[in-house]
Amino acid sequence: MVHSNDAAESFLSRSEMERIDHLKAQDLDALPIGAIRLDKNGTVLAFNAHEAQLTGRDPQRVIGKNFFTQVAPCTNVQRFAGKFREGVAAGELHEVFPYRFDFEMAPRDVTVTLFYSKTTETAWVFVREMARA
Repeated sequence: MVHSNDAAESFLSRSEMERIDHLKAQDLDALPIGAIRLDKNGTVLAFNAHEAQLTGRDPQRVIGKNFFTQVAPCTNVQRFAGKFREGVAAGELHEVFPYRFDFEMAPRDVTVTLFYSKTTETAWVFVREMARA
C-alpha cells in the first residue's frame, strides 16, 4: 500500500524499487536520486553517490552507522523513523512524503520514498530534491 499526500508522488515504480536490490554499486551510484539502503535496525548498508553529493557526506563514513540517530538525526521522528519502524515490523512499507532535511547543512526540501524489500529484508530511503520556486 502506498501512502502519500498531495505534495508528494512516488518517483519510482514498485518494480523499479525491487530491481534496485540487485544493482551493483556503480549502478546505484549512477542513479539521479539519493538512494540509501538500511537494515531492519536502520543501519546504513549503502549510500549512493548522488546522496553523498547532496549531503556532502562520504559514503564510507556513514555505512555501518544508524541513519536515524547518527547520520540524519532530524529524521528520528514519528513521521520518518516511526513510519520506517512500523513498516519494517509489518514487512510492508511504501511511504511517499515531502520532508525537510535540516541537519548540519543548509535545509533541503525533498520528496522521500521509504520502501521495504521482502526479497532482501532491507529498506530503502529514496530522496529526490523538490524543484525550487
